[in-house]
Amino acid sequence: MQINKQTLKEDGFSGFRSFKELDINRVPQAPGIYVVLKPEGFERLFLAKSVGGRFKKRNPSLLQAALEAEWIEDADVLYIGKAGPGSTGNRGLRKRIQEFADFGRGKPVGHWGGRLIWQLSDSQSLVIAWKELAAAEVNAAEAAYHAKFISTYGRLPFANLVQARA
Repeated sequence: MQINKQTLKEDGFSGFRSFKELDINRVPQAPGIYVVLKPEGFERLFLAKSVGGRFKKRNPSLLQAALEAEWIEDADVLYIGKAGPGSTGNRGLRKRIQEFADFGRGKPVGHWGGRLIWQLSDSQSLVIAWKELAAAEVNAAEAAYHAKFISTYGRLPFANLVQARA
C-alpha cells in the first residue's frame, strides 16, 4: 500500500506545511512521529554539498552516487522520524522538528538522522507532517511505518539510513 499525503491524513497526520511555510509554534509539543514528503511536481536535483549543519564537525554531505542509490523515484515519503518526550518530558514534536529544520538551515544541531534531505535542491519546499502519539507508542509507530514502507518499496525511505526498532 502506498504511503502518501492522502493515506497519512487518513491515519491522523496533520500539518502538511513546507519547511519555508512552517510556523513552529503550530507544531504540538507532544511526542509523536513525523514525515517529510515531496510536494507535487518536485524535481530531484542533488546538491554537491549539503546545506545541513556540521554537528561535531561532521560533514553531512554524501557523494552523488550514494544519493542516487538511496533515491526512490515513485515514493512520496522521503523520511520518517520520531519525537519522544525526552528524559525531562519537554522534547516532543515541536522541539524535534525545530532541530531538524535548524539543521537544514545550516545550524550545528544534533539531528544527523534525515540529513540527506538537506542535500536536495529546494529542500525548503519539502513538506513536513506529524502525528501526536502517547510516549509509549512512539517507537512502535515509527517502526511500523518503516516496516510498511519497506513492504511497499523494498527498503527504507530516501533519508532514513537506519531502520527503527519497536
